[in-house]
Amino acid sequence: MFSNTEIGIDLGTANTLVYSKNKGIVLNEPSVVAIDTETKAVLAVGTEAKNMIGKTPGKIVAIRPLKDGVIADYDITTDMLKQIMKKAGKSLGFSIRKPSVVVCTPSGSTSVERRAIHDAVKNCGAKTVHLIEEPVAAAIGADLPVEEPVANVVVDIGGGTTEVAIISFGGIVSCHSIRIGGDQLDDDIVTYVRKKYNLLIGERTAEQIKIEIGYALTDHEEITMEVRGRDLVTGLPKTIELRSTEIQQAMKESLLHILEAIRATLEDCPPELSGDIVDRGVILTGGGALLNGIQDWLSEEIVVPVHIAPSPLESVAIGTGRSLTVIHKLQKAAR
Repeated sequence: MFSNTEIGIDLGTANTLVYSKNKGIVLNEPSVVAIDTETKAVLAVGTEAKNMIGKTPGKIVAIRPLKDGVIADYDITTDMLKQIMKKAGKSLGFSIRKPSVVVCTPSGSTSVERRAIHDAVKNCGAKTVHLIEEPVAAAIGADLPVEEPVANVVVDIGGGTTEVAIISFGGIVSCHSIRIGGDQLDDDIVTYVRKKYNLLIGERTAEQIKIEIGYALTDHEEITMEVRGRDLVTGLPKTIELRSTEIQQAMKESLLHILEAIRATLEDCPPELSGDIVDRGVILTGGGALLNGIQDWLSEEIVVPVHIAPSPLESVAIGTGRSLTVIHKLQKAAR
């Protein structure tokens, strides 16, 4: 029972998810680690660590060891993975010993970055480690027929990267990966509020603004939200009111980059598959698919149907776990 444990891990910039073949998603926690800067000891991982961001004393820092979908701090990522495997083992009701693991990597990552992910998982006690490209995992998780010779277009808007890929016959036909995702949209909001209102807000506040009043570039009924932060002139706490149209403008440039990546991928598509895209459309996955109005905006811009995956946040993790059954076919197709 121990040796046949098969799990899929979506090692994301914002969240790490673990999928088990028998139980589905067994763990979904933010990719955040709180460490003691003096002893380098890991104090908390996941939700507990995320709640500490921007609220810790000097010697404790909450950091995100993954940047743009790849490992930025190898040792801390390994520590985080060990804790995550331990938590996943508890959820599954036994300790995971020597599991077979499939981990997804961004399609634009280098061989060195892939090797780092492979080694980090192997060092956590995995028996075998397979790497699968994120768009393929997202397509499998969104119930697309990736093994058939038809065009499956996936737009995976994650925390650190946006991946656009056309998948047919188990492999990637055309793909573009840009290092713009949910984190960049948060940064855009922080920068805008600082420049326009001289107000400093944290990344968690920015994320909240994006979720509540962030809209893609479509017409919508304007809504407002009260935001608190620190006034850069007086240094005192201050409350302002933000409008959804302002936030739309703040995020405009990053959203247009995402659109550009989708267009570039569709331009590279072989003509035989273009017909399929007109019929089948494009599937949105990742946290970015939940941005208000993004589905309508994209379908207007690229003039093909745009659908949102059944559970966009979990698509990659589900696909990573499910791919265990087809991994050898996929690897053959890739070769």
